Amino acid sequence: MSTRYKVGGRTHTIRELLEEQKDRVPITILGWIQNKSFIGGMIFLIIRDGSGYIQTTIKKENVPPEVFNVVKDSTKESAVKVIGETKLDKRAPYGLEIIAKNVEIIAKADVWPITRSAIRSPSFLYDIRHLSIRGKKASSVIKIRSKVIEAATEYFFKNGFYLISAPSIVQSACEGGATLFEVDYFGQKAYLTQSAQLYEEAAILALERVWTIEPCFRAEKSKTAKHLTEFWMIESEVAFATHEDIMRLEEELVSAITHKVAEECSGELKILGRKFTPPEPPFYKITYDEARDLIMKRGVTFEWGEDIPTEGEKIISNEFDKPVFIKEFPLSARSFYHMTKLDNDKVTLSSDLIAPEGFGEITTGGQRLSDYKELEKRILQQDFPKESFQWYLDLRRYGLPPHSGFGLGVERVTRWVSGVKHIRATSLFPRTPTRLNP
Repeated sequence: MSTRYKVGGRTHTIRELLEEQKDRVPITILGWIQNKSFIGGMIFLIIRDGSGYIQTTIKKENVPPEVFNVVKDSTKESAVKVIGETKLDKRAPYGLEIIAKNVEIIAKADVWPITRSAIRSPSFLYDIRHLSIRGKKASSVIKIRSKVIEAATEYFFKNGFYLISAPSIVQSACEGGATLFEVDYFGQKAYLTQSAQLYEEAAILALERVWTIEPCFRAEKSKTAKHLTEFWMIESEVAFATHEDIMRLEEELVSAITHKVAEECSGELKILGRKFTPPEPPFYKITYDEARDLIMKRGVTFEWGEDIPTEGEKIISNEFDKPVFIKEFPLSARSFYHMTKLDNDKVTLSSDLIAPEGFGEITTGGQRLSDYKELEKRILQQDFPKESFQWYLDLRRYGLPPHSGFGLGVERVTRWVSGVKHIRATSLFPRTPTRLNP
């Protein structure tokens, strides 16, 4: 039996006990009372720790009277220390329970405010998100999000990428000036970052293959189920890579993430009622023109050169049984740094990766413009202050080769894999245009 968690009086985690399924093992666990019930002279507690749930039985004859009375008066979500031994029992949840010999109330909770009627109000649950994250479904989503990040980290380090960090306070826009959060930086105008991409492009000249995971901020007043104003993005940039190269990298990464989550978070997916099958590469690929034709046939209209609207994206998302790349977006629908096709300067070497089942875009990637003069022209066309981008332009003067990269939304991938309706459920404390608390 592993004892790697022997800290603060703990000898085992619940997950360890459930995985090993051994009878009559002396244990000490630390956790919280998730539920309590009585049958005759016995008290049944469902104890929760960070790894899982287990039933604990307290019999009058097994514990001192004062301990039994303390447990009888205990409240839901009180922190406890349980000493006892395991018992294999098919009637118990997960086939194993703990027969307690002693229970200590470490921190008694007040009367729990989340009642069955309160659960019907999502707004109330987000108002008290500091408490509602303890729920089975809420914590399962956050555990899946953690596994998404763990899987991405493993993939990048296994494949020779270097982890870098980029500033969160920046001088200029990366995606678009209309969605910037402005801040005062000692009397200078500055912004919260939209993406680490520009800094990654500098880093590849030293490291060739880099990745980041950092918070990003977009002042979008969108109230859709896929937007947050603060979110986390996994981004990568690769020197000498083409757009085709970067799409293959995205396929491999998404496949690695989803396989790991499906394998190691099966319990969490079951709690969420989610049946998820990880996709196998290669993913489907269609052009922007093909996507637009399909969307228009389904009754959603938009002009060529505009970004695909949310309704249109959903149509594409429901058309395929695994992720699909929409590639060759018009330059007018893309940021200033995208490279265009050699035979058509109105179409970019870029793509969005669309998850199936209506979940929509999870990554955006493409080949970056590496020509100084062309990039300078784009910056001036956008009315961006050239001095803010001079360092970025300088990269093109000192050996910047063709290169490509992408960004993957951590919360968007988590939403797809876990199957939750709204992206706010994938953030521990979500930030939207109407929510700044808690």
